[in-house]
Amino acid sequence: MRITYVFDLGGVLINLNVNRCFQTFEKLMGEENMRVILGMDSRGEGIKAVSIASKQLMANFERGLISPETFLSQVQQYCHPGTTTDEIVEAWMSMLDELPAERLQFVDSLRTKGHPVYLLSNGNDLHFDFINRKYNLDSHFDGFFLSQKMHMAKPEPEIFEAVQKELGNPENVIFIDDIQANRLAAEQTVHWKTFESIDALRLNQTIL
Repeated sequence: MRITYVFDLGGVLINLNVNRCFQTFEKLMGEENMRVILGMDSRGEGIKAVSIASKQLMANFERGLISPETFLSQVQQYCHPGTTTDEIVEAWMSMLDELPAERLQFVDSLRTKGHPVYLLSNGNDLHFDFINRKYNLDSHFDGFFLSQKMHMAKPEPEIFEAVQKELGNPENVIFIDDIQANRLAAEQTVHWKTFESIDALRLNQTIL
């Protein structure tokens, strides 16, 4: 059976260190401004949990509604005097940890078996361009569906409908995403089968 696999990027393929990113930004701008910029809620929830619903700067950047240059310029206004855009980029990149080689090897194994493999990610050009250069994602995936290019983001139903249509409306799609709201939206909107991680997918050997 031919299955189309759709992977999230952050938290599924590449590891994220959100707390390190918060701490680095806090040094540049203080805690109050850091919360405004990164979209943290009153309980201290992280970026992946709240940025989708946020109307703030991060959500606009995630949807590609502003350029990286505009994002950096606006963030700079919240920073301590003398903070450079290079320092802001370094802080932003501090969110990214390693992408374990075995995860890309798993993706490659699916393609070797004849299954199309795609990325569907809420992200931004600064992060994605860096990850793509470092890990050569182009050579591992059949295509990318990126929030900043599509101007919409998970878990909005429209993004799943757009991806499903672009894929040619395949009957068998498996979606791997670490955020429950994204998985539920995919299940309800386009009836994809979902898993929270590559490890969870591996445990279901009957579909590999």
